Amino acid sequence: MRQIVECVPNFSEGRDEAIIEAIADAIRKTDGCTLLDVDPGKSTNRTVYTFVGSPDTVIEGALNAARVAKDLIDMRTHSGEHPRMGAMDVCPFVPVSGVTMEDCAEIAKKFGKRAGEELGLPIYLYEAAAKEDYRRKLKDIRKGEYEGMKEKIVQPEWKPDFGPQEFIPTWGATATGARFFLIAYNVNILGTKEQAHRIALNVREQGRGKDEPGRLKEVKGIGWYVDEYNMAQVSMNFDNYKVSPPHIAFEECKKDAQELNLAVAGSELVGLIPLEAMLMAADYYIEKENLFLLDERQKITLAIERMGLSSISQFDPDKRIIEYMIEEENKEPLASMTLRGFTELVGARTSAPGGGSVAAAIAAMGAGLGAMVGWMTYGKRKWESLDGQMRGLIPPLHDAMQKLIPMIDADTDAFNDYMNALGMPKKTDEEKAARKAAMQEGLKKAVKVPLKTMQLADECWPTMVEMAKVGNYSSRSDLEVGAKSLQTGIWGAHKNVMINLPGIDDESFVGEITEKADEILNRAHKMTEEVLCIIANRDGDVV
Repeated sequence: MRQIVECVPNFSEGRDEAIIEAIADAIRKTDGCTLLDVDPGKSTNRTVYTFVGSPDTVIEGALNAARVAKDLIDMRTHSGEHPRMGAMDVCPFVPVSGVTMEDCAEIAKKFGKRAGEELGLPIYLYEAAAKEDYRRKLKDIRKGEYEGMKEKIVQPEWKPDFGPQEFIPTWGATATGARFFLIAYNVNILGTKEQAHRIALNVREQGRGKDEPGRLKEVKGIGWYVDEYNMAQVSMNFDNYKVSPPHIAFEECKKDAQELNLAVAGSELVGLIPLEAMLMAADYYIEKENLFLLDERQKITLAIERMGLSSISQFDPDKRIIEYMIEEENKEPLASMTLRGFTELVGARTSAPGGGSVAAAIAAMGAGLGAMVGWMTYGKRKWESLDGQMRGLIPPLHDAMQKLIPMIDADTDAFNDYMNALGMPKKTDEEKAARKAAMQEGLKKAVKVPLKTMQLADECWPTMVEMAKVGNYSSRSDLEVGAKSLQTGIWGAHKNVMINLPGIDDESFVGEITEKADEILNRAHKMTEEVLCIIANRDGDVV
């Protein structure tokens, strides 16, 4: 899974457009960062920036933004309605995909350390990154605000985690930490403000008070009436969508609305949402309605429709789902090529892509052909009795295909790592030792990647055998080609494992890998024959 971190720095400037744009431009120009939103407020005199990137790039983006703010913002003249203590008042890092809360806490610490050392800024850690419990809550760190920081910062218990323990009049102080992704989400109620608020009291964690809590943890909510929409809304903030996701809140609001004889008219997402939250919703409705969907975009369409996310304005996944908004560098250039282009590149005067990449491509096609036979059986009236079996057989082959495709590029990348190690300097003993160590690691990687290809393809056999027994008989040749392709892919990957093992000094590693690879290769020969035999002995379709 791609590693994506969101950073939401709040700067104490919401009126000077030149300063607001200069900070935004610093983020935009940071390689690997995508600026998603700039939200200035004149009354608060504060601007919230939202950008995403990899763990390393968001740190650079935050530092670049802070560097510009240090030159342009002067806290001595700042006033606004929002509580604040510094020019960059707060800088939280949020896990979106492929990273944990613990990862983001470490990212905050790295940012804080560099901001303290490189920019000379006083930095406090809060929330998940906090080192002391009394500093965990932002309101405790910010108590007294900018005006009280001059006396507060010199107290031993309020020494910054990073940077100088001194008051910088133009800057103040900054808090950085990690928190979960905040989702703002409204459910539309065809009723009154009071009725919507009644539902909000039922679902929000706080409920009606200590003696009457609500049903959903990590959810804040109120009811209000929106004249523009001519309807009421249950307006909610989700502090942790993995604990209480929006689709569950939607269903809870629907249930309460029905008890009050009210209609629910869809819902509204305010801002952005992680892909995972949308797929969680899709999986919920797939299970609830006993649906069969594997395509990601179809799942997103299902979630949009079931939750009525386009009821107020068109929900465009490419503009509302974070992962879809990011221009991703193509990490799979080979797999993304046309078949002609890939084939011609294989046949060119270069050592890569070579047999390992081709083996992965062939294995992926084998799994794909197995899935295809399942799709040629599923949903057809003639084999309706087999739909249940196909629902169990298609997903493993589909998933194996999806996992094998990236191995096409992974094999070439592994080979390139070894070649880079070969080019390392070797004049001194230290350089020779470093070069040898890098070559050994490169060789191990060059072995592990084709072994992974073998393991992924090997997982297909039980499903291929069952597909041979019941799949559409008219597509039997496709399954036969699929079985042979899996076998060939495994055989080719095995060759790439074995050719690199002699150069590895670690004898235990060599022995372990050899045993695993040989076992998978032998099973591939056996299982291919079993699939072909089953098909040859079938009289026709299973009905």
